[in-house]
Amino acid sequence: MRTRSLKWILFAATLIITGTSFSQTKKRTTKKKTTSTSGYSTYGGNQTNTGSSYGNTNKKDTTANPNNGGSSYGANYSSLGRDTTLPIEVIKNTSGGLLDTTKMSLRNDAGIEQNLIKDKSPLAYENIREDDAVYRVRVWREIDAREKLNLPFRYAATEDNGNQRFISILVRAIKDGEITAFDAGDDRFTTPITPDAAIAAFGSGYDTVPKYDRDGNIAGYQVREKAVDPDSIYKFRIKEEWIFDKESSRLFVRILGIAPVVGRKLSNGDPIPNSEGPVWWVYYPDVRPVFAKAQVYNPKNFGARMSWEDLFESRMFSSYIIKSSFDNPYDVDLAAVYPNSTLFRLLEGERIKDKIFNYEQSLWQY
Repeated sequence: MRTRSLKWILFAATLIITGTSFSQTKKRTTKKKTTSTSGYSTYGGNQTNTGSSYGNTNKKDTTANPNNGGSSYGANYSSLGRDTTLPIEVIKNTSGGLLDTTKMSLRNDAGIEQNLIKDKSPLAYENIREDDAVYRVRVWREIDAREKLNLPFRYAATEDNGNQRFISILVRAIKDGEITAFDAGDDRFTTPITPDAAIAAFGSGYDTVPKYDRDGNIAGYQVREKAVDPDSIYKFRIKEEWIFDKESSRLFVRILGIAPVVGRKLSNGDPIPNSEGPVWWVYYPDVRPVFAKAQVYNPKNFGARMSWEDLFESRMFSSYIIKSSFDNPYDVDLAAVYPNSTLFRLLEGERIKDKIFNYEQSLWQY
């Protein structure tokens, strides 16, 4: 009996202690005032003691440091640290980085006198009568100077007639007025453009730099056109016609135009993906005299160098077909026919090439 009474006493004491602890804990969990360092807890509030200003209607004093902020999105142009009241000078780059000042050699920079190339002129084409041209096919192809056979297109040495890159030869001839560049809007040579427009068409972008006075203060700003890297221009497009002359029973090729191909860029100079296209066109018969006086780099024998006119007439380059007049009523490139497969484009180009040469072979009987 005594044992049962002790058990009830212990049970009652346990209940009393538990109830007391619970009431004390409840008193301690009263709601505290919010002084959070997160802006989300003060959304719409008026607190000034917050680490974030999200939803905060109070404005910080930025007199001492007007650029005191991690982001300038939506800010006034003058808040970026650039004084809009100062003059801005636009400086154009007349060569675009494609032409360098060439210093002439004061002595003969060769072991022999080189006069033949200076007096060389292109060979006249064999005349083809219109009635004898019983078969004609128009072809567009591209030359990639990164291929081993086409490395002479990127020969970067400087000689008395300037830099020897192929693109530099073209730009120099346009700048000197020897040839005319035509707008790339179409490849029929309909709209001539000025030399400055031809250089600006490469679209290298612009840089804005401050201009300082003698005291080290910013006196104005200069907007300079970025120089074009000549090595970034490594593709060239050729427009040509293959003609079968029934009088001589031969297949002739006549190049009509050449165009440098580059990818388009934004105003800051960043490239736009899948935007390659011709910059401008030059009429090949007009540029032949220029090519006849410019030598091609020969990696094996510096004394046996052909001219660029010889290279094109002898077909000493590697290329692939990107468009033709064969079964092409919509006048589209192979890239539009096979947009997702470069392999199919190459195979279709090879099929077109075989069809042209097989036409000549099929006219003969053995």
